[in-house]
Amino acid sequence: MTELFRVAQADTVLAGTGHRPNKLGGYGADVSTRLVDLARAALMKYRPSKVVSGMALGWDMALALAAVELGIPLTAAVPFEGQERKWRPEQQQLFRAILARATEVVVVSPGGYAVWKMQVRNEWMVDRATGVLALWNGSGGGTGNCIEYARERQVEIINLWATWQRYAFTPSP
Repeated sequence: MTELFRVAQADTVLAGTGHRPNKLGGYGADVSTRLVDLARAALMKYRPSKVVSGMALGWDMALALAAVELGIPLTAAVPFEGQERKWRPEQQQLFRAILARATEVVVVSPGGYAVWKMQVRNEWMVDRATGVLALWNGSGGGTGNCIEYARERQVEIINLWATWQRYAFTPSP
């Protein structure tokens, strides 16, 4: 068990960062189900008192959905107003359903889209967390930037990528 999780779990706040579906095997229902299953297993293992999700497609939404399903308080850290507007209708519907069940919804940067708002959201999440639960393949981009910021802030990072690689490609029963 990592150092973070030797302390009282009542004080554990996990922020999630991870890839979008295109880096996780696609946008299909099977991938989505496996992502939520992985997130649920991780949350049951680490038992945080709160989860903070950036609400992007892929790992972020899977983690948020698992937290809601498990009754773990969820802060939805939306990077800007209308984050979901360009998504498919079913993705928008899931986004709104999660927001409706979140304990707290914070729009981190007012106004519409700007690329820099994703990093502001990442920093906002890390600054409020005791740990980061990541699904990161080591590549650059937004997830890599969030990991780098967490390292700079000395916030513990738990990367589930190796677990995902084993789990995602194991045939379903």
